[in-house]
Amino acid sequence: MSRPDYLLFDKNTKAIFWNLNTNAIQRMLDYDYVVGRSPSIAAIVAPTSERAFEKFFYGTKEIIIPVYKSTTEAAKFHPEADVLLNFASFRTAYPVTLEAFEIPTIRTIIITAEGIPERYARDMRIKAKQLGKWIIGPATVGGIAPGAFRIANTGGTIENIIASKLHRPGSVGLVTRSGGLFNELSNIIARNADGVAEGIAIGGDRFPGSDFLDHMLRFEKNPQVKFMILLGEVGGELEYKVVEAVKNGLITKPVIGWCIGTISKFFGGEVQFGHAGAKAGADRETADAKNKAMREAGIHVPNNFNELPHVIKGIYEMLRGEGKIQPIVEPEVPPIPEDLSKAIREGKVRKPTNFICTISDDRGEEATYCGVPISEVIEKGLTIADVIGLLWFKRKFPTWASGFIDMVIRVVADHGPAVAGAHNTKVTARAGKDLMSSLATGILTIGPRFGGAIDGAAKYFKMAYEKNMSPHEFVEYMKNVEKNSYSWNRT
Repeated sequence: MSRPDYLLFDKNTKAIFWNLNTNAIQRMLDYDYVVGRSPSIAAIVAPTSERAFEKFFYGTKEIIIPVYKSTTEAAKFHPEADVLLNFASFRTAYPVTLEAFEIPTIRTIIITAEGIPERYARDMRIKAKQLGKWIIGPATVGGIAPGAFRIANTGGTIENIIASKLHRPGSVGLVTRSGGLFNELSNIIARNADGVAEGIAIGGDRFPGSDFLDHMLRFEKNPQVKFMILLGEVGGELEYKVVEAVKNGLITKPVIGWCIGTISKFFGGEVQFGHAGAKAGADRETADAKNKAMREAGIHVPNNFNELPHVIKGIYEMLRGEGKIQPIVEPEVPPIPEDLSKAIREGKVRKPTNFICTISDDRGEEATYCGVPISEVIEKGLTIADVIGLLWFKRKFPTWASGFIDMVIRVVADHGPAVAGAHNTKVTARAGKDLMSSLATGILTIGPRFGGAIDGAAKYFKMAYEKNMSPHEFVEYMKNVEKNSYSWNRT
């Protein structure tokens, strides 16, 4: 069943995630699990990855999400996904968005990158409007449809999401510029009202793909939204579009508004706050001027930010008294399982060993050789002799002993310590004997224990001599011998 046009997300929304941001993807899946919906990520786009899939957790169950080289390819195999989470860098976000414009199934694009050139941002906004698509961002944390769909890291940790009642829908339509203040305001709303019905952070750049009014007009049509909160800031004139909409009757639901940055008037010159767009280029763009304009239009504007919670509580209680807001039955929230490695670090679990051995141990996050982690064995370049010391003698040899063992291993690697004449020659020479004594030691090794190569060769040469064979006849004979001995071949 298709969604109403005033809803960007619902409980069936599926997204394509551009960039292998495993932490953000896992947080979305954890949210999905908490609210009781199916996994919201249909596919991942990672152009440089050679993997065909990535594993994640949905609760305690491991799931596989396919990985593709391009958004076009991902959309081809997952036409149910109508959201693109564009987590590309500011250098790549623009072409990734242009590619998504050409894909009919993609309806909404979230752009997290900040610092995208303003001409690109304006171009994306215009094209999105022409194509009937939605852009949230650039420079945004995203947004959330409580109980339905969470964009990446919106709302912070799962614990904060539950505390802010973002795991189920409330009655407030929230729109902000700032992602950080979005989280703060969500918490304020949860403590003074019944929570957020939908929240969008439009992004801090000067030219967002969608603005306050775009989303507030959606909220006006959404029956779940009973009143709206607009948190603007110094710089730009987007708030004036909302003022005009309220004056013209396009927005009839109660609106609470506040622009942060009123402190800027106490500074001597122009003040640049955190966002690229948070800078007043004229008196009309100051926070005080916009707060005044909103108040005059009938928007509920507090005298300062500290009064904002009281204003929210007042509007909420008024609507409850009028019967426009009904009590919410809080849903049961399943706990999110902790990752084993994190739980071990925090001392929350006791993990039994898979094997018991006096020299190695797998009870921690990685196996150890007599208390030395495997990663340290590799990263510090421990030699074979060092490992032998740890495993056989339960301690690391001194450098001279490790060097001697390494030398012995290299020397005996030829044929082995028991049978090689070459080995005996080397050992005798290393002991300081003269050349002839060393050679004699090696030659005297030759015999049955050496493999019989010399004895076997001598036997066949003697036969050829006694039968008066020519060299050619001898070679042909040896080719046809039924038992072509190993000794002959070695010779």
